[in-house]
Amino acid sequence: MGSGKTRWKLSFHRSTFLRKHLTIPTEFLCPISRSLMADPVIVSSGHTFERHCVNACKSLSFTPVLHDGSSPDFSAVIPNLALRSAILNWCDSSLLESPTPIDFLSAEKLVRGLMDSQNRKSRTTEKQAQRRRCDGSDCEVLKEFSESQTTSSEESSVAPGAGSASGPTTPLPLTTRPACYSSSSSSCDLEALHANSLDEDEIVAKLKSSLVFEQEESVISLRKLTRTREETRVQLCTPRILAALRPLIVSRYAAVQVNAAAALVNLSLENRNKVKIVRSGIVPPLINVLKGGSPESQDHAAGALFSLALDDQNKTAIGVLGALPPLLHSLRSESERTRHDAVLALYHLSLVQSNRAKLVKLGSVQALISMVKSGHMTPRILLVLCNLAASPEGRAAMLDGGAVECFVSMLKREDFDSSSTRESCVTALYGLSHGGLRFKGLAKEAGAEEMLMKVEANGSERSRDKARRILEVLRQKDEEDEEVDWEELLNSEDDDKPSS
Repeated sequence: MGSGKTRWKLSFHRSTFLRKHLTIPTEFLCPISRSLMADPVIVSSGHTFERHCVNACKSLSFTPVLHDGSSPDFSAVIPNLALRSAILNWCDSSLLESPTPIDFLSAEKLVRGLMDSQNRKSRTTEKQAQRRRCDGSDCEVLKEFSESQTTSSEESSVAPGAGSASGPTTPLPLTTRPACYSSSSSSCDLEALHANSLDEDEIVAKLKSSLVFEQEESVISLRKLTRTREETRVQLCTPRILAALRPLIVSRYAAVQVNAAAALVNLSLENRNKVKIVRSGIVPPLINVLKGGSPESQDHAAGALFSLALDDQNKTAIGVLGALPPLLHSLRSESERTRHDAVLALYHLSLVQSNRAKLVKLGSVQALISMVKSGHMTPRILLVLCNLAASPEGRAAMLDGGAVECFVSMLKREDFDSSSTRESCVTALYGLSHGGLRFKGLAKEAGAEEMLMKVEANGSERSRDKARRILEVLRQKDEEDEEVDWEELLNSEDDDKPSS
């Protein structure tokens, strides 16, 4: 009979063997991330996805084409508790750890890669069809096949999330890609080795060095260490490291500033770190960088504020600390990445009533409506306006700023790049419809009823529902007006009768 140590080794090797040779049931894999689902949700069409993959698709107004050629409907999302329980039971019986939920930013990166992949495939298919119409010769068909194989090879080499069934390739966990990012496994192994070789005291000492070149080396090292490994990001997000990193974010040396801000973005990707970072006092330096830092530092500052704003506990604090004015200003930035992250940060921050009131006082409504009219990031700006329309202050400012006429004109022109943008336009009008008689008069003047009837007939399910409710509000108010007129008439007749 073998010793306990021998039995432990045999058990360990058996567990490792199972992990390597186990086949994951297809129904346990998210169709988008291709990884084992930790938080599966079922959508209206009956498909099941990882929750944050659905949220990312909705945020980016993207409907993927699945392997069977079908397209999911994300209008309703319900937790798939039965499947989650089945996955956990399977993991237990297979000696595997329970899956960890993918974070929103990683999911968004995966969806962006899928969007690019589907767009390239669509363009390739269109070109092939055109060539076949022009020349049906065998030589031309062989040429098309060769080109399509080349395209497929390129896509598989760059599309994130195109890994094996055991899990996707390491995605970039941010909406802006760091210049030094590498998804190779060797890079991850080296980073793990480096992380294990450093302790907190050594990292803090290097960050606090009085020599600029040592500060630069330390923030570059921290940025690399936290780039891809989740456990390292959690391990290195300590109060001492954050306190040492804070002054380097506003360093007057560009290289130090850029890498310090990028390292902070990496740390902010983990949900467990978000509240801790805000409480460490790092938001004010980020705001200063957003106001006057280098262009690349501003990219990272906007990305960090967006990442931190995803946590509900941070939304009010970020607004109180003064992030709203520079974020609004960043919507006009020359950097597409800064604009993108700034508007997403504003969207999440404006889910809180206190921030909505602040945005209205800052005069944001007129600026946002002007951007919509000019076609400047219309889909995302509309999402912010939908949030503002849900508050009394926002509704009043939008009614004063010509929002009703703007949205009705968009519906008339059908000025939309996707059905979700059209739905956002109708949603904003629905929020404004709670504005009483003022909305009714503006809506009639703009010809809203005719356009809403068209939406009710031809729009998406949610658009039709909101259009119907707006029409009910308009027609109900008409009846109330008539009743008020009759009551005034009766009162005037009573007044005319002589008293006895």
